[in-house]
Amino acid sequence: PWQPAEEKAQLLQNSEYQERMVESTFLYLTLDLPTAPLYKDEKEQLIIPQVPLFSILAKFNGSTEKEYKTYKENFLKRFQLTRLPPYLIFCIKRFTKNNFFVEKNPTIVNFPITNVDLREYLSEEVQAAHSHTTYDLIANIVHDGKPSEGSYRIHVLHHGTGKWYELQDLQVTDILPQMITLSEAYIQIWKRREEDETNQQGA
Repeated sequence: PWQPAEEKAQLLQNSEYQERMVESTFLYLTLDLPTAPLYKDEKEQLIIPQVPLFSILAKFNGSTEKEYKTYKENFLKRFQLTRLPPYLIFCIKRFTKNNFFVEKNPTIVNFPITNVDLREYLSEEVQAAHSHTTYDLIANIVHDGKPSEGSYRIHVLHHGTGKWYELQDLQVTDILPQMITLSEAYIQIWKRREEDETNQQGA
């Protein structure tokens, strides 16, 4: 629950409410989608909500608080990146399990496929140690359909030619980069751009 700053400061003096900092390694970053209300337009057609990638990346800015609940307590966590690896995997949290079934959030994430700069998600002292903080998308896994009976498609960048391809089972087809951003992205792989690399993706 929300509390005035003075009360919050007093609580933080209490050992029970002391902030703790824990450093941990990660294999991928989980990006949470906002709850998706499905609006209907005047023709009674469903309108699927959209969210910018940078809105869901805000979880890692060091100041956004996320509430976690266990059976006996509630606590808040803040996340901040302390290192940027050569490759980053984003897992967009589309599926939620409850006691009876799995629900899928269909929100579309709007993202650029090149030049995603993650510098602001590093603390100031860590920023100085990172000369390369910009990433380009190299693979995008999409989930289509219902959670229980859906299918997967993969978008992959061919590094040599800078062309994108869509793979589904044994089918391989060309795809325009701008079409990738219209899909229900589920898992993404990003490659850090090094200084001497040129952008061949043309998008």
